[in-house]
This record gives sequence, C-alpha cells and structure tokens, in this order.
Amino acid sequence: MYDIIVIGGSFAGQAAALQIARARRQVLVIDTKKPRNRFASASHGFLGHDGLPPAAIMLKAREQLLAYPTARFTESEVISAVATRDGFSIALANGEQHQAKRLILATGVADILPDIPGLKERWGETVLHCPYCHGYEFGGRQLGVIATSPMALHQAMLIPDWGPTTFFTNDSIQLDAEKTNELKNRGVVIEDCPVQSLVGEGEQLDGVLLTDGRFIEIAAVFIGPQNRMTNPLAEQLGCAFEDGPLGPALKVDEFQKTTVPGVFAAGDSSSFKHNATFAAASGVMAGVAAHRSLFML
Repeated sequence: MYDIIVIGGSFAGQAAALQIARARRQVLVIDTKKPRNRFASASHGFLGHDGLPPAAIMLKAREQLLAYPTARFTESEVISAVATRDGFSIALANGEQHQAKRLILATGVADILPDIPGLKERWGETVLHCPYCHGYEFGGRQLGVIATSPMALHQAMLIPDWGPTTFFTNDSIQLDAEKTNELKNRGVVIEDCPVQSLVGEGEQLDGVLLTDGRFIEIAAVFIGPQNRMTNPLAEQLGCAFEDGPLGPALKVDEFQKTTVPGVFAAGDSSSFKHNATFAAASGVMAGVAAHRSLFML
C-alpha cells in the first residue's frame, strides 16, 4: 500500500508528489500524458522556465521526482476509485490495481471549445485563454476577444494592455450603456456581427470572417471556454463541487482538502484560477497537507 497516490502528473500533481517524496513517504503518480496544456508549444510566466515547452518542463520534473527512491510514476488511466477500510483502492485501464492511505486528485479540466470553423486547430497557438501566459508574444498587434460567456467582458477589458482589441460579442452577450462606455474608454472596438470563421495558414491567424462577409485582420483571439472534469473519479468518491462562471470545480479548503476525508485536490480541477504557477502552488499545499494528515488529526 502506498502512503499517497497522486492522480495526474502535470504541474499540480508532480508538485504534490515531490513534497511527499521529500518526506520519505511512498508515493505513486498516475498520469495519462494528456495535460490540458498539450496544445501550447510554450509555457510562459512560470518562474525559471519561461518560454519552455510544457512537456519539457514536466519531463525534467519527472526525472527529478524519480530520483527519490520512494517515488514511482506510471502511465495509465484511472477508471475507478473507491474508499476502503484502510484508505482507497483504484483500478487502472492497464489492469493494475493499487491501494493508498490518501488520494490527491490533480486531474485537471478539459476545455469545451466553441463550434467556430478554424478555431479548434489554432487552440493554444493563436486562439488563447490567458493573456498573462500567451499575450506578450502578440504584443502591439491586432487582437480579438470572442464572447462565449459573460466572462468575455472581463477579457475584453483586460486585453487592450497587450494590443488594440476588437470585442466580438457573437450573439453571446448583451452590453448595456455603462459596459459599452467602459469598453470604449479602454479603446475596445465592439463588433456585434457574428463570427463565421477564423482564417489563416495552418495554426497562424490572419483574421476573422464575419457572417456579413467582412474580414477583420486579427493576429490572435482570446476566448473563455467552458470547462469540464476530465474523468468521473471525484464524483465516484462523493466529492462536492462548486459552480463557477466557466464550469465546476472541486470544493476544497485552504489545505486543498475535499469534502471526502482522505481525499485532496490540486490544480485546475480545484480552482477557478487557471495558471501553471497557481496549479503548482496548490499541488505543494496538497502534498504537504496529505502528508501531515497521515499522522496528525
């Protein structure tokens, strides 16, 4: 039996596992190798690793984690997780079964992209979510925000610090006079004609084609897609969720404890603030708290 099993091996999961390994406890990380950031060629704003591919950062982290003799890493999908008298039992798609005294869920979320032709294939390159992560590379160029939820208004107010911004309301949001004036004071151009498609060569973006036939030159667009959990494990275990503007998140306390005793959560699945640094920080807290829970009430 492991002391702790971490499900998910990206920024949050490996940050959690590292704390446990350094506490000389037996820890297993299980990962599908399908992180949310796999569509991005570079990770920005992560201290000491700015501009490196996310996969390269995780590979280095895995090498460092496995240098500890009590750490193990396996690639598979967890298909079930149940509480037992002594902790938890999990079953993997590869047929393996493992037991642990504690679980950390670092399974992340999946993005539900809007059905706009030309958008999906550019996700992570010229169709983006976080300007702090990817905005600098498009600084000073024509930028767009395509509304997919009420959160788009927040993005439209934010993006002008990176470049001239057009806000495509796209039949998804109604602006009152106050919000319209706020956007105009930020220099935002408001475009109410719906988006027909995104146009460009490969992953590059030349602009946005509107349903009335007009073409607007845009170098990158920002969206706030809805999110969903990547698997049903938290639901199987009975963890509670909170509803957010873009989807659900696991309900956790300041120590990343879920509502189920012995189950902790970290990363995007347990927060409405999505960023590699936030994910790693929550992983550190989950790892430390899960370790302490083994011997402290």
